[in-house]
Amino acid sequence: MLQLNGTVFMPSVLTLIGIPGLESVQFWIGIPFCAMYIVALFGNFLILVIIKSEHSLHEPMYLFLAMLGVTDIALSTCILPKMLGVFWFHSPEILFDACLFQMWLIHTFQCTESGILLAMALDRYVAICDPLRHAAIFTHKLLTQIGAGVTLRAGVLIALCLILIKCRLKHYRTTVVSHSFCEHMAIVKLAAEDTRINKIYGLFVAFIILGFDIIFITLSYIQIFVTVFKLPQKEARLKAFNTCIAHICVFLVFYLLGFFSSFTHRFGFHIPSYIHILLSNLYLLVPPFLNPIVYGVKTKQIRDRVSKIFHLKDAS
Repeated sequence: MLQLNGTVFMPSVLTLIGIPGLESVQFWIGIPFCAMYIVALFGNFLILVIIKSEHSLHEPMYLFLAMLGVTDIALSTCILPKMLGVFWFHSPEILFDACLFQMWLIHTFQCTESGILLAMALDRYVAICDPLRHAAIFTHKLLTQIGAGVTLRAGVLIALCLILIKCRLKHYRTTVVSHSFCEHMAIVKLAAEDTRINKIYGLFVAFIILGFDIIFITLSYIQIFVTVFKLPQKEARLKAFNTCIAHICVFLVFYLLGFFSSFTHRFGFHIPSYIHILLSNLYLLVPPFLNPIVYGVKTKQIRDRVSKIFHLKDAS
């Protein structure tokens, strides 16, 4: 790589240092992260198998859950293998283009998950507020279009972040990334040039995708709560709430962790950098780990099917 005036011109390799300030204990931090990854893979694969094999679960709510499971598997797989390579095997180097590709994958799947959570909220909204039209609205064709739409929305908008980095930023102060994976702002901060456009576009994408989704999910649940509280029978209200509890838990985990991660990253100037990195890691790793557990516990059909599988294994 060529160095000019103390900067690096178009570096070919970057170095991920993991969690700044905690390098001496990164080996031990990798153990719970690896355990979470294994649980996320097993839990999400199990839910996918159950939904595929059980014809009664081929309904919009469970098909959206299957999309969420695929996204969670992809998201955690984009992050963990390289992170554990840094933590356990002292393999911090990554090609610059590979780093950008990892960045694109992580943020694309992150934004896709947000879109699927919005689709699940709209599904519950129609199911509770306009149940007679639910089957007519949420057809298999619409589900396919929604899945393709949220993925395409994320992929295209995040791809422009990558293009802006490649086309605008040529000189870098350092090739050392103070992070455990390739994240948009962590890469942009390395540049020795004006990065305002990159930062503004990053905020624009965050608002257009995450902000838009949060607003409409919140509005959907406000309308759901209003409708449910108008139901005359307590049993009917409890039944309606029970179909939403799992999604509300997943929604809160995903967006609250995202809020705290973003807040400390942008405004927590006096917070140690390792706190930023740990929150960022937890924001992307905890939802794939918790989602199958939450849905497995709170969804009777999935819970019963899991019990049936393990009882059959015990009997054999």
